[in-house]
Amino acid sequence: MPLAGIIFDFDGVLANSEPLHLRSYQEVLSSHGIELTTSNYYNRYLGFDDLGVFRAIAKDQKLKLSEHPLRELIRVKSERFDVLVGLEDGLFPGAVSCVRRIATEFQIGIASGAINNEIETVLSNAGIRHHFKVIVSSGDTPRSKPAPDPYLRAVELLRPFTVAAGHDPDGCFVAIEDSRWGIESALAAGLRCVGVAQTYPPEALEEAHKVVSTIGDIEPDVLRRVCLDI
Repeated sequence: MPLAGIIFDFDGVLANSEPLHLRSYQEVLSSHGIELTTSNYYNRYLGFDDLGVFRAIAKDQKLKLSEHPLRELIRVKSERFDVLVGLEDGLFPGAVSCVRRIATEFQIGIASGAINNEIETVLSNAGIRHHFKVIVSSGDTPRSKPAPDPYLRAVELLRPFTVAAGHDPDGCFVAIEDSRWGIESALAAGLRCVGVAQTYPPEALEEAHKVVSTIGDIEPDVLRRVCLDI
């Protein structure tokens, strides 16, 4: 089946922002007397969006939080993250060149659990925002990853651009992911998937159709090949 379009995850694929998210969560939670360890974050909470993280932590800590306190935690965390992003580059080595070479041939989008303004800020600072035709972010779908909703919505929005570019809208869409939660989401949405072992080791991404070491290893031919056996 011909390759129609590519949809990137954001955190852990393009943006080396998981350490910044962790620091932001830790700082916000510590003011409430809650310790979030690095291992607990990566093993338990990494696959969630901000709302999902705080809800899961509240459940694990047996805390009752209504909607307003949850939204306030998200707001404070997001502000802290913006500060940290401003102090660091934010993208993995090779991410910018990867986006540029793929965007010359195919229409690309993002399906992420990150907050939209966080994505916009990092992409704009790197000078690659204009390459992405669609961005599906936290709150844009009824359910977040590992549910298929973010990828289903991204494909729906990207299809008109694939038609305009002369690609088959019923062709193969490929997701680029770094976690088992994201891979589960992509597969449930009917996408092919390339795993990037920048956050987890390759063996943790074995459900993906192809696993590469870094975002810099992804070439258009790699993406075409994962569509060949459909």
